[in-house]
Amino acid sequence: MAAESTLLKVLLRQRHMQGYTTFRKEYDRVAKQLDSDLIGKWPSKAQFYRWMSGDLQGLPYADHCRILEKMFPGWSAQQLLEPHEGDSDSLVTAPQRDAAPAHPAPRPVQLPQQTRLADLTAVYPTRTEFLHNVTPRTLFDGAQEIYMAGLSLNMFCQQYSDRSILDAIEQGTVIKALFLDPNGTYTAAREREEGLPDGHLSTLTRLNIEAIRRVGSKVSAGAAGSLGIRVYDEPLRFNITIIDQRKCVVQSYLPDARGVESPTMVIEKNETMPGLYTTFAQVFDSMWDRAQEVA
Repeated sequence: MAAESTLLKVLLRQRHMQGYTTFRKEYDRVAKQLDSDLIGKWPSKAQFYRWMSGDLQGLPYADHCRILEKMFPGWSAQQLLEPHEGDSDSLVTAPQRDAAPAHPAPRPVQLPQQTRLADLTAVYPTRTEFLHNVTPRTLFDGAQEIYMAGLSLNMFCQQYSDRSILDAIEQGTVIKALFLDPNGTYTAAREREEGLPDGHLSTLTRLNIEAIRRVGSKVSAGAAGSLGIRVYDEPLRFNITIIDQRKCVVQSYLPDARGVESPTMVIEKNETMPGLYTTFAQVFDSMWDRAQEVA
């Protein structure tokens, strides 16, 4: 063949789906069967052609792999994205799986449950899936302390109502909201990383900050001081939400992916053993102490 080609490219050609527009339609059709939230999450055109040519550093994100494996039953995502050897015009069929492996599978190392999980209580492949299972009301209603650090804090600012925030403050809830500085270096860097227009994330963050400030302006004198808003200008690594110094929701930021596509962990403090809660609580405290207060 004149050009590098992956098995995926060969299989798409066999189905007459090698065009980007046709592939996106098939991607959405399969996504509808698996998880409707994946509809429209197909790869960019540049990513698609890298999948076709094999110009990859590793496997795509887990949701992409799920779609590809559903699209081509019998093949793993790794097999689909490996270089194809042989005649690209010959019919390729999925390998037949043996009824039993030729050699027994190695026995996995068994570790005690606590050793394996520490204080990690749940993991979701995306923030979207997390929010299907844990709503903002479930997370924030009745909390006495809500500490958050991230980019725009959409889960709180966009998905938890102003009335609920105001009621929480009036009832004594202490809120610390730490935003990535919309005027800073690292918001602009994140926009470039996600391929977004200049000002897209900074505008959203400013709107969210103003929304929280607007709620704060309505707080009675007796509850004044319960709401803190700060900004930081540092590399964006985690979105951290801490509830009542007991529960912690942590989301890492991945390159070339929106925040809603990133894995999300739920951690609950366990006094009987070391775990992740202490690590991320310390990260938040350190970031908060370095941050600049918003008037």
